[in-house]
Amino acid sequence: MATQYIEEFAFYQQLKYYYDTNRGKIRSRYNDLTKKFLAYNDKKENPDAFLRTPQFEALEMYVFIKEFMGNPQVYEMFDDWRNRRDKFSDASYYAVDKGGQIRLYTEEAKEVTDILFKQMKNYREDYPNYIYALTMGLGKTILMATCIFYEFLLANKYPRDKRFCHNALVFAPDKTVLQSLREIITFDKNKVVPPEYARVLDANIKFHFLEETGTTLHTIDDSDFNIIISNTQKIIVKKKRKDPKPVDVLFDNGSLLSSLYGDMSDDSDEAWDDASLMDNQRFKKLCRLPQLGVYVDEAHHLFGADLEKQIRAKKNDKTSLRATINMLAERTSIVACYNYTGTPYVNKQLLPEVVYAYGLKESIWHGYLKDADPISFENVKSTEFLKIAVTTFWERYGGKLYEGLNPKLAIYASGVEEAVNEVRPALEKIIADLGIPTSSILLNVGDTKYTKNNDIKNFNDLDVKGSQGNEKQFIILVDKGKEGWNCRSLFGVAMFRNPKSKIFVLQATMRCLRNITDDRLTATVFLSKENYDTLDDELHKNFNMEIKDMKSNTEKPKSVYKVRVLPPPRTIVLKKIWHEYSLEEKSYTEPVDFKLSDIDYSKYESIMYEKDSIARESSLKEKNVDYIKEQMKFSEFSLVGEVARYLNISCVLINKIIKESVDGVDVILDAVNKYNEILDDVIIPGIFHSLFEVKAELRTEDKELVLLREPKDAGYYEFSAKDELVVNNQYKAFTPEQIAKSFHADTYCFDSAPEKECFMQYITNNRVKEVYFTGMFTANQGDLSVQYYDPESGRVRQYYPDFLARLDDGSYQLIEVKGDNKIDDTIVKAKAEAAQEMAVASGIEYKMYAGSEIMKTHILSYLDKTKA
Repeated sequence: MATQYIEEFAFYQQLKYYYDTNRGKIRSRYNDLTKKFLAYNDKKENPDAFLRTPQFEALEMYVFIKEFMGNPQVYEMFDDWRNRRDKFSDASYYAVDKGGQIRLYTEEAKEVTDILFKQMKNYREDYPNYIYALTMGLGKTILMATCIFYEFLLANKYPRDKRFCHNALVFAPDKTVLQSLREIITFDKNKVVPPEYARVLDANIKFHFLEETGTTLHTIDDSDFNIIISNTQKIIVKKKRKDPKPVDVLFDNGSLLSSLYGDMSDDSDEAWDDASLMDNQRFKKLCRLPQLGVYVDEAHHLFGADLEKQIRAKKNDKTSLRATINMLAERTSIVACYNYTGTPYVNKQLLPEVVYAYGLKESIWHGYLKDADPISFENVKSTEFLKIAVTTFWERYGGKLYEGLNPKLAIYASGVEEAVNEVRPALEKIIADLGIPTSSILLNVGDTKYTKNNDIKNFNDLDVKGSQGNEKQFIILVDKGKEGWNCRSLFGVAMFRNPKSKIFVLQATMRCLRNITDDRLTATVFLSKENYDTLDDELHKNFNMEIKDMKSNTEKPKSVYKVRVLPPPRTIVLKKIWHEYSLEEKSYTEPVDFKLSDIDYSKYESIMYEKDSIARESSLKEKNVDYIKEQMKFSEFSLVGEVARYLNISCVLINKIIKESVDGVDVILDAVNKYNEILDDVIIPGIFHSLFEVKAELRTEDKELVLLREPKDAGYYEFSAKDELVVNNQYKAFTPEQIAKSFHADTYCFDSAPEKECFMQYITNNRVKEVYFTGMFTANQGDLSVQYYDPESGRVRQYYPDFLARLDDGSYQLIEVKGDNKIDDTIVKAKAEAAQEMAVASGIEYKMYAGSEIMKTHILSYLDKTKA
């Protein structure tokens, strides 16, 4: 039992479960800028948000750990969680296993987590170290850029807050992947940053791309908002071979000339003796940058032991990535190290510092990657393997276009000679028999004798519509594919010979999984039986899955339904409600009472928690440590200036208001200097309301709403749903009269059994003349929505009620179905209040049913009693 539990236990899932169940409380603690940043990237609030769901979930976890948890070590978070301590004092007594099942957190489970705690503590660094595991193709580079942009925006607004990074060092594992990180520089910030804030970033960010060994790092000491992109070899410390000559002293790394021209030593010379360490110019420059965030890009190919070597290198390995980061941490302030990788597993073992993971299975199931159809062959010759692979590929994909791109097949040879002398002649004959021109072959083997500059250009243009590279459909490769190669139009991989590295089978296979078009597509992988077995084994080691798992979702089986709009368009006239605000100036007539004596100052206090011993049962002590906070100290003069600048009001008037206030200038200064937040929370709003009055006026107008519109670019909408929760207009148990009173779309895909039951009760009740399920169309497919103020994010959002019904007396009902545990949720209440306001103004009734009420009672029985 204990062994099974530890295999199924993952702390990152517990973090996600805790966040999801406490999301409202957590996000209410965030800065307003953070709320806006998250809202801009949340598809639930901004339908045009750019980030995919896994990217946004990872961003949410990134912000949660930073702003709510306060940048702790992972083992510290884990220890607090398992003991329900500090921030986790209200954590559930349930835990989540890897299959998403919730189980009681028993004493036996607690004993097992002791083992994990020891692992985490043993692996810890001197700085927070987090791993974000998103499988290849989900956009880790974009996620990394988004996190850095968030850091810089918050650091710009709160420069004294030590949680935020003022500079970012981005590490690539090697030179090839280094090129893919250029996307951080070229990426359009407006896709993930609200435009008004993107301009702030453009004005402040300074990029430094260390591509060549001798490239000098031109950062200004103690400056902010630098993004340095490099690989380990461009930063790492080196050993000094011999005593310096006079010319060496002139160009010494610490000298002025060295800072201008960079490290002049020969990086390629590895004949080092045991002399003292010498760090290069770039390393010294990095040590002079404050609040450094280190971002490690594993670049889609660091699987298995390679990942463990990079993340868990021995302390005495001075050429390792981890050692370099550790040496930086000794010399400058590192906020945290953020590792982005394709898998959270190393040889089936979950890495202990993973805080978010989105796996290969889920990515395929949810349409973020192509599916894969692995086909293996046993007891066939290489030419036979190649012929059936090419023929099958052409039968499946030949003549098709995907976003204007031809599908490609990557054929791997074990070496250059095999590629040139065996694979290419055989391939030319096979495609000639199929009527395919030999010009569709591209050879890229890393040897300039056979692969020319034009071949490299065509290889880089495989995904460029209308290019010569796009005409190449059969790509013969040697080794290429384990690092930094992204080809969305790749639909097949063929590998007959066994490569030297087993992990290469997995790496090459994953090259063809990148998504293209909005359709769910399947690539084909052709392997020898031995390579097939290797792929299965590597999937198990690195993703805790098997080949069969790629083909079916056993957790939450859903089918894709094509939902068509049925004429005529259904409409309803409702009141559009809005408030108009006006600002009127008032004369300053009486002293302002800020009521500083009534404020609960505890919410501003800094608290330290201390336990006397971990060896015995001792209580947790709390201690106020306000003295560690860096607070701006205002004088009367500077306080007046700050308020006047903020409100754009005369300093003379502000000075008069503060001096004449009921609290008095001394009390105000004491409060503000102790907690700077009092200025923004109390003083400025108090002065504002003494000089201005905000008046609100309710406005309404009738507006005809269309419940569902035809899709713009297709004949149907697509929805995923469990089969048992789907009802269509051919349902045999309905009478023709019942079908006629509903179905503005031919298929309804319900989210829950109570929603389906609610529909069943309404459509079969004789008092109901029309009923439409509107809750599934939440992406602007119709006009029936309610604007409400979200108290958590501080933004106006759209809410879509579940049903609209018309009764036999001509009255209408807006209906919402909610789980019992959600009825009293803050956001649910905000939605209900807004819907109620619109309903009352429109002369209709708003009803909210609890799920248990629907499942246990006849919710419309009151109608029959009314009629009687």
